[in-house]
Amino acid sequence: MDWQKEDLKYIWHPCSQMKDYETLPPIVIEKGEGINLYDINGKCYKDVISSWWCNLLGHCNPRINEALKKQVDTLEHVIFANFSHKPVITLCQELMKVLPEGLCKFNFADNGSSAIEMSLKMSFQYHYQTGNPQKKRFMALTDAYHGETLGALAVGGVDLYSELYKPLLLDVIRIDGPDCFRCPYGKCRDNCDCGCFEKAEEAFKKHADETAAIIVEPLLQGSAGMKVYPPLYLKKLRELCDKYNVHLIADEIATGYGRTGKMFAFDHAGVSPDIMCLSKGLTGGYMPTAVAITTQKIYDAFYDDYLKGKAFMHSHTYAGNPLACSCAVEVLKILKDENIIEKANKRAVYFNQIIKEKFLPLKNVGEVRSIGLINAIELVKNKETKEPLDSTKRTGYQIYKKALEKGVILRPLGDVIYFNPPLIIEEEDMDFVTDIALECVNSVLT
Repeated sequence: MDWQKEDLKYIWHPCSQMKDYETLPPIVIEKGEGINLYDINGKCYKDVISSWWCNLLGHCNPRINEALKKQVDTLEHVIFANFSHKPVITLCQELMKVLPEGLCKFNFADNGSSAIEMSLKMSFQYHYQTGNPQKKRFMALTDAYHGETLGALAVGGVDLYSELYKPLLLDVIRIDGPDCFRCPYGKCRDNCDCGCFEKAEEAFKKHADETAAIIVEPLLQGSAGMKVYPPLYLKKLRELCDKYNVHLIADEIATGYGRTGKMFAFDHAGVSPDIMCLSKGLTGGYMPTAVAITTQKIYDAFYDDYLKGKAFMHSHTYAGNPLACSCAVEVLKILKDENIIEKANKRAVYFNQIIKEKFLPLKNVGEVRSIGLINAIELVKNKETKEPLDSTKRTGYQIYKKALEKGVILRPLGDVIYFNPPLIIEEEDMDFVTDIALECVNSVLT
């Protein structure tokens, strides 16, 4: 059977212009192991983007496999209203051991965008039920990405995803976020005092009374091109939110579970959000699930007699799915038992070092930025002025295609080449994928 032909006959792939598939047909994957994926012809691809950042511990991890197999013979699913099960309770117990202080109530969904939607509605309803019905709006940073349902798109700030739908979206208060590569203050992210935070202070002074919450991707704006900013920004934001009674929502869907070198990105700042959204690495990339975790204070605002109408009326059919929760419990066990994050941090030093050595000398590399095992290489037209490349030439896409030929999955964000591998990647694979990436960048840009 021609599997590629059959795929194109039926399937509309996400985030794709399907016309591109005329020259780059879908790669049909047969199996996976570690950071490797193998297509139906046996060709190996190094998955250094963790299959959209969710594969945490490698493909077909034996321990997660076993946990899933064991659970499927016991209970596959149960309605989550007035019913529960051991895996979801155990998951909450284990998460409580690693979450930032104060987060203690768990509301489950089935994907990251849904967790964002829940957090926005939760914050709005909290303020409505605690005497602040005027707090109806939300704040978010420029270049933010929070998902692709309408509420999530509204707080997002990447026009590629949201521009067309703006007539349908909430009126969000947009704050100029940190841009450390092209800092208008002439500072460096490693030692600045976050002068750019004045933009947030201005927005709060003007709009805080009508604002329910501000939502951020902590320390790392992913879809914006892996833009990294200092922990001090989060500390200042926590103080500002406390001053003005505005909730701080942490979108840790992409940054949680060791991706930034700590369990959660907020751990770098030593402060806690009011609501934290998790997905992606939560189950190690095995099963779609998500959770919005909040405080006792927020939870208490919904707790009353039924006829008072204060309940949070938001539900998902697959909320708290036992199969997903069993995977999620095993992921936490593996992280602890095998010291995954600590080991990854040691290898991250080597990864960043070789990427800087190989790529910084290139005339079209403006910056190499890193946090944890994540490394991003921003390609520019002019190294001195930091002028971007001509986006119509789709340079990143051309590099992506060449890397695929050589067995490496890069999938750049525009003209930002990045590595966001499973936490178990070894130095040998780091050498291989960076050599291939360098070869492809040179091939396209010279």
